[in-house]
Order: sequence, then structure tokens, then C-alpha cells
Amino acid sequence: MTDWRAEWFDFENVSYLNAAGQGPLPRASIRAAQQAIEWKKFPHLIPDEAHFGLPDRVRALLARLIGADPEEVAVTTGASAGVAAVAMGLPWKSEDEVLLGEGDFPLHFATFLPLAEAGVLRVKIVKPRGRFLDAEDFIAAIGPRTRLVSASWVRFESGARLDAARLARACHDANALLLLDAAQAAGAVPLDVRAIGADFLAISGYKWLLGPYGTGFLSVRADHIERMRPAPYYWGALEKAADFPALAQHGYRLRRGARRWDAAETASFFNLAPLEASLEFLLHAGVETVWKHNQRLIADLIARLPLDRCVLASPARAEDRGPYVCVAARKREETPLIYERLRQQGVITSLREGAIRVAPHLYNSERDMDRLLAALTV
Repeated sequence: MTDWRAEWFDFENVSYLNAAGQGPLPRASIRAAQQAIEWKKFPHLIPDEAHFGLPDRVRALLARLIGADPEEVAVTTGASAGVAAVAMGLPWKSEDEVLLGEGDFPLHFATFLPLAEAGVLRVKIVKPRGRFLDAEDFIAAIGPRTRLVSASWVRFESGARLDAARLARACHDANALLLLDAAQAAGAVPLDVRAIGADFLAISGYKWLLGPYGTGFLSVRADHIERMRPAPYYWGALEKAADFPALAQHGYRLRRGARRWDAAETASFFNLAPLEASLEFLLHAGVETVWKHNQRLIADLIARLPLDRCVLASPARAEDRGPYVCVAARKREETPLIYERLRQQGVITSLREGAIRVAPHLYNSERDMDRLLAALTV
């Protein structure tokens, strides 16, 4: 077995179980960030190809990771930027309906509710019929006016995972589109965007992709790109943009592909240099490796959970969960107290919507689970 823990710097007696909040940079990514700092320390060291070669390499790596074509990938600043690009790029009619899941991550509401308030479209909130919102809840809510379903593949507050492929099929049967927020899945859940059938995939780069904060991606199915509404784009998406000696001599034609939604100053060296190293590491280690490792640790935690004090706040079946698990105190008001006690004892998790989110990665081991369980049983 590979000792993946050696790929990160020492956590200094802390059991870090919060990859769903901030994924720590591997050693290789830290070295890449330091190199990028040297570039700005001595700008004459910045290679010319970094302005366009670096983002295109990052684009290609992410495409490999999710099973897309590089021309279907935009390099953004996070999942929110991707969702916003879709919202502003689709040509709406006032009667068009967007389905959002009740209690989903706020980016969905912050994006679409202002458009609904302005009369651009309508928003319908889908409520769960059971404990956790699932694909069937969305499917039951799809109607003749539904144009788009915008939903998290893995929910931030419970780890519940949608049957995204089933939802995509139902959307397409109804002539609707699926915008999937994969912030809590990409990099930790095996992902083939073509097999899932999602029309759009918005991803954060700083969680399971182990990149810097302020990085992300938008994947757009190729046949949608040219149909979307034109908008002011970053000039780097123009044809011949890399020809610095003659920038004004080639006209101003937009290149084909999703790069038109790239973040401005796409090459942002401090962010993309370490992100490139992180993506290379994940492709080397394998997302399947991360997935199986986490499932083993989570299964052990669930099996040993002190049920006299805690309850499972995630779906019980592994196939209904993402790469982490949530637990809560039997008395809801005690959950924040347990969270603080864990932190004081060097067990770093996150507190979300009344539950403690435990999100391990390859740098965690059974010893971290032991430490967590020991703190829970105090």
C-alpha cells in the first residue's frame, strides 16, 4: 500500500477531517506555488507560455479527471462563477422554471432568485418527501415549464448524493437541462460527465481537487456552447490572443469552446501553478483510490459510532452518500458543543446545519478515526 500521507506536510498533531471545507495543498503543489511566487519576485523569469499554456494544461487535466473534452471546460474562480455563467448564458423566457432543492447550498439561490425577482424566470423550490432530497423528488417536480434543474450532486450539509444520471435522463425526457454542482464530489467521487449526462458541471477547485481557494471549473456540453447567449468575455478567449506582438492585427473573433467563460486573468499564477500540481497528483493517485479510502474510513466510523450519544445525519446506505459523512448529537443543541470539544482536542471537522461533517482524505488513517471516536465518547 502507498503511504499517501507522505505527500502532505505534517499537520502538527491535528487530525484534519475537513477536506469538504478546504483541501490542503500537497507538497508538490506547495513547491509549484513557491515557484510562482519566484516568478513575480523576478518577472523576467515568467515563461511566455505560462499565460496561455498553464491554463490550458489545467483545463486538460480537469477534462481527464471528469471525462470531458478540454474544449468543454472553462477555468473559473469556483462553482459559483460557473453557475452564474450558465444563468447568464441561457436565453430565458419569463415562464421558464428553474428547480432548486430546499436547503441546498446558497449559491443556487443567490444565482437564480434575483433573476426570478426581476421577472426573467421562475423558481420552484423542491421539498424532500423523505429525510433527504433525492432524484425522485426533483423528477416528481418537473413540469412542462421546467427549463433547468440546478442541484448539488452531493449535499453540503448531509453528504446525501443524488442519482445524477437518473435525474439527467428525466430532465432530457422533459426537454429540460441539468446543472450539477459537483463541488463536494469532483476529485473524490469517480466521475464521468458523459455517462452522467449533465449538461453543465460547476466545480470548486479548493476542496477535493486540493487546489488554492479561488479556483474552479465549469464544464459545458459541447452542443450547448454556441447556443448560449453572447456576453462580454475575457479577451484571452479571442483567436490569436497569445500573439502578443500583434494583438490588434487579427480581428476580434471569439475562439470556439468553453474558454469564453474563463475567469479574467486566467493564468493567475499563484492559483493555477499549484492547482496544476494538485490535479496531476490526483490523476496519479486516482479518484477511485480516494473514493475507496474514504468509504473504508467512513464505514468504520459508522460501525463504531456511539449511538447513545450521536446519530447519523447522512444517508445510511453508502451508495446514497458522497465522500464524507455527517453526525449529530442526540440532542440537537449539544452538537455545537461536541464540535468545539473535537476542535479543542485537535480533531478538525466542520459544523454545517446542525451536524458535524467528517471529511477525510488520503492523508487520514484509522488512527484519525480512533481519535475522533474517542473525543465523541467523552
